Amino acid sequence: MPSVKIPKHTTENDMTPFVDIAFLILTFFIMATKMKPPEPVEIVTPHSVSTDKLPENDALMIEFDANGRVFFTMLAEANPDAKRYVIENVNSNRNLGLTDAEMNNFVKSYTIGVPFTQLKSFLSQSDEAQKKIVQPGIPVRDSAANELYYWVNAGIKGFQGRKINYLIKGDNSAAYPDFKRILEAFKRNDIFKFQLVTSPQEAPVGSELYKKRAGQSQTEAPATSN
Repeated sequence: MPSVKIPKHTTENDMTPFVDIAFLILTFFIMATKMKPPEPVEIVTPHSVSTDKLPENDALMIEFDANGRVFFTMLAEANPDAKRYVIENVNSNRNLGLTDAEMNNFVKSYTIGVPFTQLKSFLSQSDEAQKKIVQPGIPVRDSAANELYYWVNAGIKGFQGRKINYLIKGDNSAAYPDFKRILEAFKRNDIFKFQLVTSPQEAPVGSELYKKRAGQSQTEAPATSN
């Protein structure tokens, strides 16, 4: 009988399905990743051993840099109506004459750091143009005309009774009087509890917190088998 020839199969693999899966995974992460909004000024915060995560919603954050410039940020991505209320409140109470388009730009913006006298001009610019503007900061050094008070007051009303997280993010080189003027704006709004935004660092070796975290790590570590 003639010998049966076994057909030879190529050892090459079609990688097309794997490439498709890789691009699908990459696309998913790109779409799901939350990009960090651009900051108007670089702020070097103090270090601390706190591990608390910053809230992403229902929060008012006040930032001030080494030169004492103050910025107002409203974290309300899940509640854009709150930001709309804030700018309408400020526009009405301060007689700024903002247009509907300018108020919409505030809702889309991230941080405000200009006096009321410059707010209309600032909000009339496009998003890209706003990023190029060097904001002088919200006036706070004159206690009688501390404009931060009005921003915070409008922010409280904008959240309409929801629990608000108050955050202060200050530069490590800033002077204490700048921090004090922010506290004055908080005090006028009956705010006496807030969080300081810091850069995380490890607890000092040998401290009680270090021992506590080390004990938790050992407890949470998965058991291994030989």
